[in-house]
Amino acid sequence: MKRLFYGIIITFIFLISIWMFEIKSGMFPYVDQWTRFIVEMTEDTIVYDFFYYITNFGSRPFVEPFTIIMAFFLWWLYRSILPAVFFAGGTLGSHMINKWIKSIIARERPSIVEEANALGYSFPSGHAMISIVCYGLLLYFLLQKSKTHKQKISLQIGLISLILLVGISRFFINVHYLTDILTGYFLGFLLLTGFIYLFKFIQHKKYQT
Repeated sequence: MKRLFYGIIITFIFLISIWMFEIKSGMFPYVDQWTRFIVEMTEDTIVYDFFYYITNFGSRPFVEPFTIIMAFFLWWLYRSILPAVFFAGGTLGSHMINKWIKSIIARERPSIVEEANALGYSFPSGHAMISIVCYGLLLYFLLQKSKTHKQKISLQIGLISLILLVGISRFFINVHYLTDILTGYFLGFLLLTGFIYLFKFIQHKKYQT
């Protein structure tokens, strides 16, 4: 199982490296070429309207107050500031890393939609990258305090679905290419995994002292 996991990670690193090279060279990755018709098909449909609504759950006007409120909630739930710091810090950190990478790649968006918080550069998708860290960390911390199997399943279905829908919404409302979103998910997953391992390490050291 570990070999499969590492194989997937290496494959994605290879693919993303190719996409970055192509974008910086002024080329258009084949994945984006092959999927543009989907965006054209859903334009001005109920599918577009649905994803335009969903995308708000990854936009700054929602994420910022949500992160602050949930950080205080986690502080109260755990009776410790550490989960709150990791949750808020991880969300902010992923945002800063996303902005840094975007400034390096400097890929133009397929379209600019200010009302959907779609300004600036395109690669990687901030909604995909930040959402998987924000909602992923929240899911991790809430699962540790869930008392029943039903609660855990509900949390997993709800937050994982939200992560997937928020990221892919950017593709359907035509403010990101598919490679932007896939890369955002991958980088966000790496950050999420790193934050969780770091939290466990600090917790372990804390109980040892």
